[in-house]
Parts: sequence; C-alpha cells; structure tokens
Amino acid sequence: MTVCPHTIARGESLAEARSRMIEIRARHLPVVHDGRLVGIVSDRDVELCESLLIDAPHRAPPTVGEAMTEMLFTCGPDAHLHAVADEMARHKYGSAVIVDPEHPLKILGVFTTTDALRALAQYAPQE
Repeated sequence: MTVCPHTIARGESLAEARSRMIEIRARHLPVVHDGRLVGIVSDRDVELCESLLIDAPHRAPPTVGEAMTEMLFTCGPDAHLHAVADEMARHKYGSAVIVDPEHPLKILGVFTTTDALRALAQYAPQE
C-alpha cells in the first residue's frame, strides 16, 4: 500500500488532479470534501472525463467531483491480503482506500492492483 497518500478536494480541477498524480507518481487519489472521504479518482477517470468534454470549449473546467467514483472500497490496515485482493477482483476495483478503523475518516493509505501484484510476486511460491 502507499502510506499516507495525498488527497484531493472534490472541487479541484481535473488539471490539478492530473498534475498532482504526475508529481507524486500515483494513479489514484482519494477525494475529500469537508474532511470526509467521498470518492476516489484515477488517472483513467481523468482521461475519460477530459476526452468526453474536449468538444465543449465554452464549458467550465471539469472538476474532480465530476470524474470521481463515489462507490469505493475501504478496509482497515489489518484486513487480510487475500480478502482484499478477492474483493477487488470480484468487483473490478482498481484500488482500496485503507482507513483507520477507530477513525474511519482518517485515510492511512491506498492499496492498488500494482500493490497486489507486488505482493503476489513476493509471496507466491517460486519454482
């Protein structure tokens, strides 16, 4: 998992989201509003939203809130790797937001499919 991930506000522009992802070399950003986790935005979400609005030059710049996924998968830091990976695979989630069980508004990290593959490579039997 990526520990203490950066977050982005729902009202920020997609350009800001893209810039921040490039800067921190991440593909997912938890989205917050008034101190609450309200969604997650991925680099693919940003690309899709921007491509759909490319022919709307007079429109206000799109925001993170327009591109984010509100239905997100969260779990605690002690969740079993196989259970998290299974849930992600069954629902085709690209990430899980890791939250503090005592304080569910506190984001501890993001676990991505890349993290799952890294764990598989580390823990799978080698022949």
